[in-house]
Amino acid sequence: MKKSLLILFTLFAVSITANAQKFALIDMEYILENIPAYERANEQLEQASRQWQSEVEKISEEAKTLYKNYQSQIASLSETQRGKKEEEIVAKEKSAAELRRKYFGPEGELYKKRESLMQPIQDEIYNAVKEIATQNGYAVVVDRASASSIIFASPSIDVSNEVLAKLGYSN
Repeated sequence: MKKSLLILFTLFAVSITANAQKFALIDMEYILENIPAYERANEQLEQASRQWQSEVEKISEEAKTLYKNYQSQIASLSETQRGKKEEEIVAKEKSAAELRRKYFGPEGELYKKRESLMQPIQDEIYNAVKEIATQNGYAVVVDRASASSIIFASPSIDVSNEVLAKLGYSN
């Protein structure tokens, strides 16, 4: 009886081991830091962002100047002139808000530019990871940079350098 249970337990343990899935780990931040195209794309995004922010700030400053002038002249303005000045100030503030939304809103120019610059890089990385996973039989590849619940992972399962090599970058 004991012998039967031991054999049954051994067979069970072997079947579990045989069905174990292989895992790999990547560090997306590390990979991106080592891709020059990513750095260039970030520089382009920063430059565009600074330029657009400067345009928005210029219009906001114009609105502030209009308001200061209005405040200093309010006593000498007629009711009609005050109304026109107030409309002009509101229109300028609205223009700045619309421009801010156009450039920095959820579907704004910065978002579109980021998508157009980053998506090809991300697609290349994804394809390289998928190819490595297929070649090595990995069932799951986890990104260390976005998986905050990983407390420890053996460096032996990190395939980040393999991904970089597959993309043509060595480190």
